Amino acid sequence: MKALIIDDEDLARAVVREHLSAHPDVEVVGECANGFEAIKAAAHHQPELIFLDIQMPKLDGFEVLELLEAEGKRPAVVFVTAYDQHALKAFEAHAVDYLLKPFSKERFDSALAKARALQSAQPSAPPAPAAELASSARQGRPLERIVVKDGPKVTVVHLDRLDWVQAQDDYVLLRTEGKNLLKQQTLASLETQLDSSRFIRIHRSYILNLDRLVRVEQDSKEHRDAILRDGTRLPVSRAGFQRLRELWEGA
Repeated sequence: MKALIIDDEDLARAVVREHLSAHPDVEVVGECANGFEAIKAAAHHQPELIFLDIQMPKLDGFEVLELLEAEGKRPAVVFVTAYDQHALKAFEAHAVDYLLKPFSKERFDSALAKARALQSAQPSAPPAPAAELASSARQGRPLERIVVKDGPKVTVVHLDRLDWVQAQDDYVLLRTEGKNLLKQQTLASLETQLDSSRFIRIHRSYILNLDRLVRVEQDSKEHRDAILRDGTRLPVSRAGFQRLRELWEGA
């Protein structure tokens, strides 16, 4: 079994590597100190198992899983972290196991045994999408950034730089800093993760960052447009205009 160790702490990676050294049937194909390294290493080595920390700089563990899903390749996952509030959600993602730092050799061996059993078992139900897992793990707190993968390139979009979002079938188009980025996610799913006081569904196909809005123009009885700072015009539905009115009146 090929395994990849992903943790930003040198000591934490060393502990996992030491425990794995007692298992000759497991080959450590790489170690990564951040999420960007992890995505490259996973694409290169194609591991069957990853030992994954959750809290990491640049990309967290959930974002790493989300990007692996975008590639259509998600290996078995053992979360290794100091944050026990994520435990239940990790299991909901169909992770092999969850190791809370510090853990014993016996506890580690138990997790590895589960990984072996999973590898030889019949395919089970697919794991929960990483985006939904991350949303649940935030415990109601809105999204702070969005990760997008385009081939080998990974872009992190901070929400204060996001202008608007457009639905495109099973994808969303993200408009940020003069660029368009495509991400495989539905608009409805993304909407539930955004701060509703900052991002408003103005149309069935559009979500708008309110900070970009200058005014709403009514061209006819049934047609309204949102006029943005850069001159962009986005359609506003009747329901979307009502949401804007409720927000303005409540301010």
